[in-house]
Amino acid sequence: MCGRYAASADVDELVEDFEVDEVAEQPPPPSWNVAPTDPVAAVVERRDKQTEEVRRKLVQVRWGLVPSWSKNPGGGARMINARAETVAEKPAFRKAFAARRCLIPADGYYEWYAEEPPAGEGKRGFKPVKQPWFIHRTDGERLVMAGIYEFWRDDARPADDPEAWLSTCSIITTSATDSLGHLHDRMPMVIAREAWADWLDPGLTDPARAVELLAVTEAERLGAYPVSKAVGNVRNNSPELVRPLAEGAGE
Repeated sequence: MCGRYAASADVDELVEDFEVDEVAEQPPPPSWNVAPTDPVAAVVERRDKQTEEVRRKLVQVRWGLVPSWSKNPGGGARMINARAETVAEKPAFRKAFAARRCLIPADGYYEWYAEEPPAGEGKRGFKPVKQPWFIHRTDGERLVMAGIYEFWRDDARPADDPEAWLSTCSIITTSATDSLGHLHDRMPMVIAREAWADWLDPGLTDPARAVELLAVTEAERLGAYPVSKAVGNVRNNSPELVRPLAEGAGE
C-alpha cells in the first residue's frame, strides 16, 4: 500500500513540470509527511461546460476517496488506495476511474518493515520493531502516482455553497516488484510522462484503455533506505524525515 508519502515541490515547480494551464485551488505547502485525510496536490484536466475547452489544472484534494453516493465523508481514510486489479469494477472507484483520473506528484513514499528475530532465536517474547523506509526514484525524478478523484456533496447545504462540496482522491496500487516486496507487498502505480495527456483526458472514458496506461516503475529505478522513526508521528514534518539514517537522521 501507500499510506504515507513526501511531496516537497512548490507550486511553481508543479506548474512548470506538468505544463499546468491554471492553478484552480492553491495546493497545500510542501510536506515530507503526507498522511491519510491530508489535503494534497493533484493535476487534473477538466472540460469547461460552456466553452468545451479542456484545461490542465493544479488542484487541492483530500487524500481518501469518498464516493459520490456516500451518506457522509467519514469513510475516506479507508480508501486512500485503490487496487489496480479491481479499480475499474469496484463500486467505490469505477465511476472515478472512468471519468476522473489525476496525477499525484511525490518525492517518494514510506513503508514500515517489521524486523525479524535474530537468527537462532524463536519469535516467542520477541517484539518486532517497525523500521520506516523511504522508497524513491534513484535518478532524482519525481514519482508521478496514478490517482482518481471524486466529488461528494453535503446535501444539508445549498448546492451553491462552496462548503457543500468535498474533493477527494485515491492512489492506485499494484503488487510490489521483487526488490521492494520484502518491505510491503503493494506499491503505487505510476503514469509515464508520455502517457500523462491520455491519462488525464476527460474524453477517455473506456476503463480498458485507461488500465493500459498504468505502469510500474522499473525495479532498477527505485531505491529504498531506512529513515528516522520520527516519520511515524504525523506532527513531524521536515526534510530530515527523508534523509537516510546513515546521514544522521536520528531515531
